[in-house]
Amino acid sequence: MDQFMNPEKRKPMERVLYEVKKIIVGQDHLLEQLVVALLARGHILVEGVPGLAKTMAIKTLAEAIGGEFKRIQFTPDLVPADLIGTRIYNQKTGEFNTSLGPVFTNLLLADEINRAPAKVQSALLEVMQERQVTIGRETFKVPHPFLVLATQNPIETEGTYALPEAQVDRFMLKVLVGYPSATEEFVIVERMTGMLQAVQKVLTTEQLVELQQEADKVYVDPALIEYAVRMVTATRTPKDVGLKELQPYIMFGASPRASINLILTARALAFVRGRTYALPQDVLDMALDVMRHRMVLSYEALSDNVSADDLLKKILDRIPIPVVPLHEHVNLRVNA
Repeated sequence: MDQFMNPEKRKPMERVLYEVKKIIVGQDHLLEQLVVALLARGHILVEGVPGLAKTMAIKTLAEAIGGEFKRIQFTPDLVPADLIGTRIYNQKTGEFNTSLGPVFTNLLLADEINRAPAKVQSALLEVMQERQVTIGRETFKVPHPFLVLATQNPIETEGTYALPEAQVDRFMLKVLVGYPSATEEFVIVERMTGMLQAVQKVLTTEQLVELQQEADKVYVDPALIEYAVRMVTATRTPKDVGLKELQPYIMFGASPRASINLILTARALAFVRGRTYALPQDVLDMALDVMRHRMVLSYEALSDNVSADDLLKKILDRIPIPVVPLHEHVNLRVNA
């Protein structure tokens, strides 16, 4: 196995990012995490105040990828049938026909997902986890690949419903989007007030599936799995890593799904970075986005204005970074 993969294998994802950057200024972290989610077959939740191009970034990414793309604007009056479909009575034939909803697509943009009531959120839960929906007595599989890319606004409370922990846990990543720098904002204004370039479709769904399979081949040393597990278990019992003072702030730590997703996303990130093996830095770079939404904080944390990120950063600093013996699995290129 070579240390670095054939650059040709990465070119499709590079072309996708090039197309997205025709429209989106900055947001490098968000774009990288969107690509990681695509390769790792995981759903992604993007949170930020209005006007930060969350929806535009996801929509532009979908335009650069062939296949079906649908958008649902979540509102409090939405019902499950609006999402998954329903059975309709045909008077001419006297039979019921099934009308499939917008979830039957490759890329589903769930805009302002926290505006959906509990029934709609539970309907989305099944399709996110099982990749199928049940209408009446029939079960229908959604197309492959299938990814939910959701956005939510953290500052509004009127007309919003907090996502239940069970649904939040289904999202592989939760990415926080911040304000652009002054330089980036100048370019944003300049670009948005001029003529926007057209986004070309540069990747088919078949190619995306092939890239996902290539990313699956990235080598992960058992030491990295142990590293990921130590990170996650430390969120449940921080006193085990000498952080007893954090215990009152945490009601529930991250679930085992966090450990799994840390490895899946680290593998995809290594692929994006052009390597055939994952490094501890890949796991560390994914830790906040994989774990922040899987921790349930106590009232004390809310009253002391302590966020999940604050706790995670302290925990991650206490976990020793492993030394991975790459020479056993990778033929390093030695300069003559």
